[in-house]
Amino acid sequence: MSDIVTITPNPAVDVSTVVDRIVPVVKLRGTTQRRDPGGGGINVARVISRLGGDVTALYPVGGPTGLLLQQLVEQEGVTSRTWATTEDTREDFFVQERATGQPYRFILPGPTLRESEWEAGLALLSSLDPFPRFVIGSGSLPRGVPTDFYARVATLARSRGARFVLDSSGPALAAAVEGGVDMIKPSLHEMQELVGGALPDATAWEEAARALVAAGKAAMVALTMGHLGALLVTSERVLRAQPLTMVPVNAVGAGDSFLGALVAKLAAGASVEDAFRFAVAAGAAALLRTGTALCDPADITRLLADVRLETA
Repeated sequence: MSDIVTITPNPAVDVSTVVDRIVPVVKLRGTTQRRDPGGGGINVARVISRLGGDVTALYPVGGPTGLLLQQLVEQEGVTSRTWATTEDTREDFFVQERATGQPYRFILPGPTLRESEWEAGLALLSSLDPFPRFVIGSGSLPRGVPTDFYARVATLARSRGARFVLDSSGPALAAAVEGGVDMIKPSLHEMQELVGGALPDATAWEEAARALVAAGKAAMVALTMGHLGALLVTSERVLRAQPLTMVPVNAVGAGDSFLGALVAKLAAGASVEDAFRFAVAAGAAALLRTGTALCDPADITRLLADVRLETA
């Protein structure tokens, strides 16, 4: 079994195109057409695979869309372990407006999972032998899946001696951190939801992350803040990274690229500082790609020298 496993309860086939301008009523003719495998954990697995990591993606599949999703995942060289759902896997739709450069993201709700179906996902994870060193839960929960799904994954991973990493939001994130996880990667908005209040400045961001670590809710907090940079907090250190100076093409996939690079490097034995630096470069690299293409390793290497960290 792979060293790293991702679990994505609500995966998708991501369809993306570019149009000249978005206007109502008239037909908007795309000038490109692209399909990528999507969903947080699948995206993270794609990045880890590109970086040479040993990774397997776990996710449910249903109907023709599910079969297409599995084909797309495996075309990227990522090993799949899937379980079946009665309803079809969802599609998401991304449109880039050429006139303004603005991206538009249409996220569909996806299937409703029966109790037996989401339990099958937990059973599949539990059956892995040997068990991975890292388990990454990422993305939203589909309808029918209980709020504490990721908390159950965290408990399972802990019982098998694995480190559990979570990138989710809302009640699913809150339920998981109550029992403690090894790492969370919230955005600034997700962090404010988690702590239940506004975080108006850098001091507040850092204090909120420190409080989560001190309370045992997360051993590591990697906070991504878009144009404001990124922050990584453990019990021993605080690392700050300023955003790189660049003209972004697209913001889709930056967080997944960041997380995939961070875990890939940690799994390979890199220091926290080096892994964080690499993750910042990967997140920036994703901004240079259209649609849901995610980061390119060549862009990461080129941008790495521009990453500057401050330590507290």
